[in-house]
Amino acid sequence: MITRRDLMAATAALAAAGAAHAQDRPSQEALLRFAPLGQVTLVHVTDLHAQLVPMHFREATLNVGVGEARGQVPHLTGEALLAQYRIAAGTPMAHALTNLDFERLARAYGPMGGLDRIVTLIKAIRAERPGNTIVLDGGDTLQGSWTSLQSRGADMVEALRALTAEATTGHWEFTYGAERVKELVAAMPCPFLAGNVQDNEWNEDVFEHTKTFERGGVKVAVIGQAFPYTPIANPRWLIPDWSFGIKEEALAKRVQAAREEGAQLVVLLSHNGFDVDRKLAARVPGIDVILTGHTHDALPEPLKVGDTLLVASGCHGKFISRLDLRVEGGRVAEFRHALIPVFAGSIRPDAETAALVRKLRAPHAAELARVVGRTESLLTRRGNLNGTMDDMICAALMRQRDAEVALSPGFRWGYSLLPGSDITAEDVWAHTAITYPAAYRMTMKGEQIKLILEDVADNLFNPDPYYQQGGDMVRVGGLGWTLDVAAPAGQRVQDLTLLRTGQPLEAAREYSVAGWASVNEGTEGPPIWEVVMRHLSEGPVRVEPNRHLRLKGA
Repeated sequence: MITRRDLMAATAALAAAGAAHAQDRPSQEALLRFAPLGQVTLVHVTDLHAQLVPMHFREATLNVGVGEARGQVPHLTGEALLAQYRIAAGTPMAHALTNLDFERLARAYGPMGGLDRIVTLIKAIRAERPGNTIVLDGGDTLQGSWTSLQSRGADMVEALRALTAEATTGHWEFTYGAERVKELVAAMPCPFLAGNVQDNEWNEDVFEHTKTFERGGVKVAVIGQAFPYTPIANPRWLIPDWSFGIKEEALAKRVQAAREEGAQLVVLLSHNGFDVDRKLAARVPGIDVILTGHTHDALPEPLKVGDTLLVASGCHGKFISRLDLRVEGGRVAEFRHALIPVFAGSIRPDAETAALVRKLRAPHAAELARVVGRTESLLTRRGNLNGTMDDMICAALMRQRDAEVALSPGFRWGYSLLPGSDITAEDVWAHTAITYPAAYRMTMKGEQIKLILEDVADNLFNPDPYYQQGGDMVRVGGLGWTLDVAAPAGQRVQDLTLLRTGQPLEAAREYSVAGWASVNEGTEGPPIWEVVMRHLSEGPVRVEPNRHLRLKGA
């Protein structure tokens, strides 16, 4: 097995490239520099969220780990993350991986991602390893933009084709509804692998579960796992006849069957989330590699759990992962890995893909570019708790819907906007483009508000990863409160105060509450993007740091 020093060679090269001139982007050649190894090359991209063009994306300031994950990757951020992987601050990789000095470095290094840049990198790897490479997409690909919402995912099916993806899986894809998902899967250029999705009547598989490849003389089995809690995190009524779950025993049988059928390398293409996959790796034998997704984590080297390698490749096209494997006697004898940051200004766009992106965006180009506001603050969403983009959305809900309290879902997707930027309609849709966007207004008793917050907190901070069933903490406007992540279930939400009056939230009193993305069928209200755009039309956005949410026990 190669050493940690070997593992970090690619990262060290990027750090060294930035040491003398901290704001010089690495070249395309430097990004691709890699010493090939073994018979199989896996290329992994995940959680694109329908982002076709370069963007800025600030990583989390806070990523709380609980239970056995406390203080462990991927729950290290900022300086702690850099120290863990010996990455110098201010370098390209440090900027890509952390929130540190984000505004200045984002202007210096430029935006990241873009389908045409990702395809350039993939084509280069394929050209180097033509008979060895498998490109795998980790899901959350068909949702997250206005163009994808308007085409109901069809534009991103074309993106999968451009990526030369050879398998994919899903989560937000299911929010288009069961019948549309079937249409999209039928149109895909690759299998949609979701072995943990069965129909409720006969318990039969709805989708394929395993795809077998041969690369470099090695038989490779790729097993797909969709997000196990889709009917909880998203509307069940959109997929009423399908069951989801981790289904550990069924997965173990599929791994065993793949081995019995001659697979020398077993890969789990997962949308479980990192902590779930860490637990799964320790409990299901025979998986060599888990390509993990859903939680948007990016790690510059794999995490080894027993004999299983966990690879985390970020989101929004900001990174791709390359993993080379030498397989001997049905086991991984050696591996080499690179997390490649997709600095858009460093990479020559693939001409064919650039033309495809223009074609897909053309019907909506004028609307996408329409300026609807301006921000004087950094707007970002990534993190366990409220981000400034979320605070702005909550302010819009309270003002435009005349509410005392606002609740905004803890979605992880949505890129960052730098201070002094115009806000376009596309920017708003990049944070709100869902199939159930109604901005509701209702009355709730104080005890009901607390119950909602406690329920979401348990989903997020339950020490058992198998019970972490959603995204990040619901974003809250109009309330001050304390969140104690170490407290028992039902006691994590404390000191609730209505900011409008400065008085404690009363359990029996009714309050006006506005929110959006309700999972209940028939929810009424204007689309959230209309509410936000109306708010933005009233003047430039300035979001002050949120000091109304206090964190304990992290």
